[in-house]
Amino acid sequence: MEVVIAMDWLTQFPEMDRAQLRDIRKTLDGAYREFSREYGELIESFFDPLLSFLIWFEKLLISTPWFIVLAGCSAVVYAASRSWKLALACVISLLLIGYFGMWEDTMRTLSIITVCTLLSIILGIPIGIAMARSNRVQSMIVPLLDVMQTMPAFVYLIPVVMLLGIGKIPGVIAVVIYAIPPVIRLTNLGIRLVDKEVLEASTAFGATARQRLLGVQLPLAMPTIMAGINQTIMMALSMVVIASMIGVKGLGQPVLKSITNQYFTLGLLNGLAIVVLAILFDRSSQAYAKRTQAHLRGGHHD
Repeated sequence: MEVVIAMDWLTQFPEMDRAQLRDIRKTLDGAYREFSREYGELIESFFDPLLSFLIWFEKLLISTPWFIVLAGCSAVVYAASRSWKLALACVISLLLIGYFGMWEDTMRTLSIITVCTLLSIILGIPIGIAMARSNRVQSMIVPLLDVMQTMPAFVYLIPVVMLLGIGKIPGVIAVVIYAIPPVIRLTNLGIRLVDKEVLEASTAFGATARQRLLGVQLPLAMPTIMAGINQTIMMALSMVVIASMIGVKGLGQPVLKSITNQYFTLGLLNGLAIVVLAILFDRSSQAYAKRTQAHLRGGHHD
């Protein structure tokens, strides 16, 4: 009998008592519910300006005549890439998106991706700079970034939805949490890779820490930072379908609908529209990063 018990103990992992586990879960769930009831409205009011801006920007893109949006998007693509081929590809792609009846959803997706990318840049670059300046800050933030990148998106959707309900803001928060790590990591890396001799030379010329950062480190790190921004945009676009599960309107919702109702063509067309946006963003930001790098090399060479 003792041998059987010993064998059971060796083959089965010693688990916590189920009643104890249930009590711990109930306590934690209850505490979070209390927190969301107590502070949910306060946190929602904090995000009200962002929600207002997001609604305004979405309405602006949808209500603006399509040819103006088309011209604006192709102008931005050309300004970033200096490639008329890519600008022409942007025009053709958006015309096809409109022709297949996906214009409004594409504009909604474009608005949320633009806002999420801007938020990621505004929050991510200062955090990356702080990490580059202090090894202690880096050692604190790197584990958080690891958790944000490896934890499934569905897991952190649960507390966000419990706290703020279903809608645009929970979607934005979920997308930013998922998409911000690359811009933080690559800002930190880019600044740390700046040649020490260049920094010493700038210090010798009497540059302050602020002047070194803005005039030397950030410009030289810009190609690496742009690579981080590029990855952030890609990750934000990949979250579009998951964000649609919590009420974010756009190209993700028809894809979700096609999964639940087995509409192959609907899913394929909207999926291709997301791919088109991803390729346009990717090529434009990569071309901009290459031009920045070439410009810096040229300036350095002179």
